[in-house]
Amino acid sequence: MTPPPGLPRRPADRLYLGWQYVTLHPDPGPPPRRPVPPEREQLSAAWLEAQRREEHTISRPLRLACAAAAVATLGLVVSIIGGWLPAIVAAPAIAACVIGGGLSGYAIWQGQRALGAAIVAERLRVERFRADQDSHLFARQAEHALQVTEWQRRRFAHDSQKRWYAVSLPAGIDRVDVAGGTLSGWSALVTMTGAHQLASGGEVTVLDLSGGTVAADLIAVAGACGIEPAVWVLPHDLPRLDLAAALDTEELADVLALAVSVAEDREAAAPLSVDSSILARVMGVLDRGGGVSLARLAAALRVLAQVGDPRAPVTAGLLTEQEAGQVSTLFGQGATDRVVLERALGIESQLRKLAATGSDPVPLPRSRLRVVALDKRVGVLSAKILGSFVVSALTHLLAQAPPGRPWQHTLFLLGAERLRDDVLDRLTDASENARSGLVLGYRSIPPQVRKRIGRGNAAVAFMRLGNAEDAKAASEQIGSEHRFVLSQLTETVGTSVTDTTGVSYTSTVGGSVSVTASSSDSESVSRGSGHARSAHSSFLPFGGASSSRSGETGTSRGTSESASFTEGISTSTAWGASTSLAAGDSQSLAQSLQRSREFLVEARELQQLPPTAMIVSYATAAGRQAFLADANPAIGSLAAATMTPLAEAGRFRATAPAGAAQPAPGSGAPARGGGQQGEPGLAQPNLGPPSARLDWRKR
Repeated sequence: MTPPPGLPRRPADRLYLGWQYVTLHPDPGPPPRRPVPPEREQLSAAWLEAQRREEHTISRPLRLACAAAAVATLGLVVSIIGGWLPAIVAAPAIAACVIGGGLSGYAIWQGQRALGAAIVAERLRVERFRADQDSHLFARQAEHALQVTEWQRRRFAHDSQKRWYAVSLPAGIDRVDVAGGTLSGWSALVTMTGAHQLASGGEVTVLDLSGGTVAADLIAVAGACGIEPAVWVLPHDLPRLDLAAALDTEELADVLALAVSVAEDREAAAPLSVDSSILARVMGVLDRGGGVSLARLAAALRVLAQVGDPRAPVTAGLLTEQEAGQVSTLFGQGATDRVVLERALGIESQLRKLAATGSDPVPLPRSRLRVVALDKRVGVLSAKILGSFVVSALTHLLAQAPPGRPWQHTLFLLGAERLRDDVLDRLTDASENARSGLVLGYRSIPPQVRKRIGRGNAAVAFMRLGNAEDAKAASEQIGSEHRFVLSQLTETVGTSVTDTTGVSYTSTVGGSVSVTASSSDSESVSRGSGHARSAHSSFLPFGGASSSRSGETGTSRGTSESASFTEGISTSTAWGASTSLAAGDSQSLAQSLQRSREFLVEARELQQLPPTAMIVSYATAAGRQAFLADANPAIGSLAAATMTPLAEAGRFRATAPAGAAQPAPGSGAPARGGGQQGEPGLAQPNLGPPSARLDWRKR
């Protein structure tokens, strides 16, 4: 299934570092309050009483006058009847009383009529006011219905939106420097980035010089998803490590000379060239006699330096009589040559730690995940020469590899602070030329690292820095003006996962059975096998392009692989268990997705960041960009996570058609589909027909 138009397709050459918590759709708050119908207007009884009382007061003199006229008329009539007054005399008075009473009664009638008219007018006014009230109420209810519909849409968008967006590097950046961080934080970062690189069809190589098992979770996830990793634990697996078999004589001489100079803390170019010349000449003799192995090379250096019995290497089968004679006469015995012999002794004293390299080669199927790690019990000097040898050899292999797609092959170098500056520079240049992605992890920021961190086309991820000076240097590099919001989920999960120092790597090559040697090459096997380039090297072709996927089939396969890795992270790592516990139900999920606190980039804040929190900073044409990310790989299993980066999600949201619900990219992905491709936009909530939402008169 291909993504719909407007939604970004997940590229295979993109490095994912973690997750960024952002709420694109703000909380709409409580729902709009329904308009309360006002108290219906009624004809006031008090007003009626007041009007009647006022009319009664006004008409009292008229009523008295009317009553007096009536009494007077009655008295006059009685007087006429009784003969007390003559009729001719009483008649005018009776007429005057009747007229006065009639006028008073008429005035009283007019007052009552006016009062009735006022009451009728008041009733009409009350009715008109009631009608106006009903009209306003219906309008407000209709407006409220629209507001409720909009609020429901915004609430649905807020509740169903993606809150965790994948953090990926912009195009053109080919290196990431991770400064600081606990071992558990590094484990989260390696699992997050490595799993998604493998899910997109890429290759991952991890060089773990930290002494901890940082790549253990990634190995578990890859194994659960059907990828058989190749794991070498040094120095135990040196006999099965076939790095030297992929280098010619000159390249191997350069690698070994550089490893010796690092172990002896020598940085001058002149002694390095002398060591390389000595090694190249000695290997030239051995190469003519059946091949070069580091065990044979160490034996030849002992013969050259005249250490011990010169017949011992011949007796042990490492050298032939002819080779021992040629090596012993390779240089003269003058004063100048004695310096060369002393250097041969110094080289042999360091290379004896590498003598077992490639002595028991094992043909391995090519794996897309390769891990070379130092045992945590290895000594400081051995760690120096082993790390320098492996890194220098891989640098030469990178130089041989044809350029591929950016980040198609990703190389993790953890504990890079143990290496010398020139070793790091060579590796950086080789990775850039081969277009291989390079992730350098430093547990501290020594001077040689501080000069190179962020140099060139690189991004820097600053994690927890326990040292005050390192934290101060990092805060100055980022800029203290930046303000970040730390999610509660980052703190909750980070504190529940302990460091990985209690776990050990399990070698996948130590128990393998080496190929049986035929009679024709039994002598070379007994002498440590030849140095001819091996076509069976597990590191060749190093960084070669994998088969590309295109069209619906490729998209479907990428989706299934990503879902498989997401499931593997959720079930095979401590991150999955802790994240599932923190987001066990909807209530705890809502609480864990709330913001926790704000902080500025200060040295003190960098010293107390959660294990998986890191500040990613890189330079752009518009200036240095910095943002906070969470490297927890299990966040991708949450329903609120999407592989769409925040910048692309913001562009898609800004270009949504007017009047439509603003989509939250990826909101249609399944609950465990944080790694799905082609995630659809936000669906409209089902609010029912418009008539059911707008007809409030029935209520």
